Amino acid sequence: QVQLVESGGGLVQAGGSLRLSCAASGRTFNNYAVGWFRRAPGKDREFLAAISGSGGSTAYADSVKGRFTISTYNAENTVYLQMTDLKPEDTAVYYCGARTGWYYYTTGATYEYWGQGTQVTVSS
Repeated sequence: QVQLVESGGGLVQAGGSLRLSCAASGRTFNNYAVGWFRRAPGKDREFLAAISGSGGSTAYADSVKGRFTISTYNAENTVYLQMTDLKPEDTAVYYCGARTGWYYYTTGATYEYWGQGTQVTVSS
């Protein structure tokens, strides 16, 4: 069982930055791929970024490519999502998910474990 806790959300003005954290309790992410997703009011869950279990491979949605960066420091048991040039349309609840194995997927249904989410609000 993997317990995930997201943090780092908040209110920021358009053009600002935030760094979200996804911490795994009691274990490292060495054997888990991790993805970041978000859900805005009235919309489906949206894939944002993912990183392989080794941390050596990443993927991004077109909507955030060049603005968001996913990274991991296994020694800290944490995966980060650095978000820059935030826009009002980035407003959503952000979730991290983990799945057993090295490879990541962009489909949320393939992830076994989820955090509780952290709210990001971008004002115009």
